[in-house]
Amino acid sequence: MNQDDKVEIVQAMQDYIKKNITETNFSLEAMYEHIGYSQRHANRLFCELLHMTPNEYVRRTMLTSSTKKLLKTEKNIIDVALDSNYETHEGYTRAFKKSFQIGPAEYRKSPRAIPLFVQYPVWAYHTYLNHKERLEMDKDTMVCTVTPVEKPKRRLIILRSANAHDYWSFCEENGCDWEGILNSIPEKMDAAAIIQLPDSLVKEGTASTAAGVEVPFSYNAAIPERFEIIEIDSGIMLYFKSEPFEDEKDFGTAIGCVFKAYESYNPNEFGYSYDEETIPKFNFGASPEMGAKLAIPVKKI
Repeated sequence: MNQDDKVEIVQAMQDYIKKNITETNFSLEAMYEHIGYSQRHANRLFCELLHMTPNEYVRRTMLTSSTKKLLKTEKNIIDVALDSNYETHEGYTRAFKKSFQIGPAEYRKSPRAIPLFVQYPVWAYHTYLNHKERLEMDKDTMVCTVTPVEKPKRRLIILRSANAHDYWSFCEENGCDWEGILNSIPEKMDAAAIIQLPDSLVKEGTASTAAGVEVPFSYNAAIPERFEIIEIDSGIMLYFKSEPFEDEKDFGTAIGCVFKAYESYNPNEFGYSYDEETIPKFNFGASPEMGAKLAIPVKKI
């Protein structure tokens, strides 16, 4: 079986889990039947490409989903546990604490940054490895809007890299847990992003590429291990945003759309010039619900 076939099978498993995990009759047995492979064979491929079993994948997905119920509902913890396929309060609490280093009751009372599980589609990374993403970018076009937004003085929680130059090389160097950690911060002003730091914010021995999330200037909570916090001045950001899309595989087209718009856009026509000497650029990636999004600093001329 070649690599493309393996990716297709594992992606089908991911898709099935994402679509059906909230159903009361969800089971991995039904998933194996749906994809037409034995449990042993399917699990072997899943572990090979995602480095975890389907059971672990489901467990981490359910625990991450449960954090929203803890923060956004008044459900008893035992009810949240039952919704997450745990039969007891104790079993759920142990699993939650093992994954997030904090118990669910304490997290509900005092939310903090935790490593939420992000369901990265397996095909995306293997597309990157095979250098096929540009084909997806060039295949179609999308509508892209450009919106100036006044931003206040704020702080940025960042994780630096040594040699990364984009999203995937950053994940290869630092792992991908950063996205779940940063997006779990309740006070965040926008989603976590890959950022390009101006020279003035780059430390010796590190690259300009980092991961980060904006928080209010008044933010004074603890930050996760290995991360640091820096200040960003107020200013104007141009947001380049594509339209949402239905097929996750159109993420390359969406990202290509916003980068093409950024590269061809002339801010001088609208009274701005790019201002990348003191404020970072933000690449928020793409998702079906959001589309793709970039934020580029500008100043009035």
